Amino acid sequence: MPTLRQLTLDLTTALQDVYPPEEAAAIAGQVLEHLLHLTPLQRSMRAREEVAEADLADLPNVRARLLRHEPLQYVLGVAHFAGLELEVTPATLIPRPETEELVALIVQEQRGRAGLRMLDVGTGSGCIPLALALALPGSQLTAVDVSAEALAVARRNAHKYSVAVDFQLVDILQEAPALSGPLDVLVSNPPYVLENERPLMRPNVLGYEPGTALFVPDHDPLLFYRRIARLGQTLLAAGGNLYFEINEQFARETLELLHQLGYTGAAAQLDIFGKARMVRAAWPGRQP
Repeated sequence: MPTLRQLTLDLTTALQDVYPPEEAAAIAGQVLEHLLHLTPLQRSMRAREEVAEADLADLPNVRARLLRHEPLQYVLGVAHFAGLELEVTPATLIPRPETEELVALIVQEQRGRAGLRMLDVGTGSGCIPLALALALPGSQLTAVDVSAEALAVARRNAHKYSVAVDFQLVDILQEAPALSGPLDVLVSNPPYVLENERPLMRPNVLGYEPGTALFVPDHDPLLFYRRIARLGQTLLAAGGNLYFEINEQFARETLELLHQLGYTGAAAQLDIFGKARMVRAAWPGRQP
């Protein structure tokens, strides 16, 4: 029987046909940890142990799917986000680290406020409202998406963590969600990749993740930001906050849009790589 170390090395070597060496090694490790129900530390400590063939029944299928560029998270059916293990499917965008940073920004600014009303637009797997609900207990969460399949995944994730979220099937470009009162927080990670950027994207993203959650027309890159910010004019309470994840190419244009629509304090926030990937602003309320 092969040892855990040998299995990791063999899978790493195979995946180097698709991924750079370091990424291949990381993926191989995560696969074996998932299949064998190990933590990274346990995998390291048990590297010399032999692994029974019965425990590796799924490995050939997993390996074949990865070699077809299918994202690891879809192959395993889970993604990790802000300490949560969430179900993901091709109906949902795979949560990204920069979205974790967006959640961390909101938590930092909103911590200590009781009874927050929050809305997430384009919720996908439900990663944003679930992380916010657990970090800001007592909040009232609503989340909308245009995909019924994505909402089904989000509901299962909410059930797993016993989080109450009002999930609604809404095409935000055509209609507004039903809310019980003015919002304190409106957040969205909307589609922001230009159609002309398709050739620059990796096969594991372009071939598998939902295009409706990724792409906007080249001629209107702020399509969703404009619509959501306009909705915020009526949905946000005076002093409420708007948070966006953005395409770094359009940070200046996004800030200008928010200023034109009457938001105050609009500012871009840098991610850990020094890129402007988040924007925050406040809604002062309608002026008399």
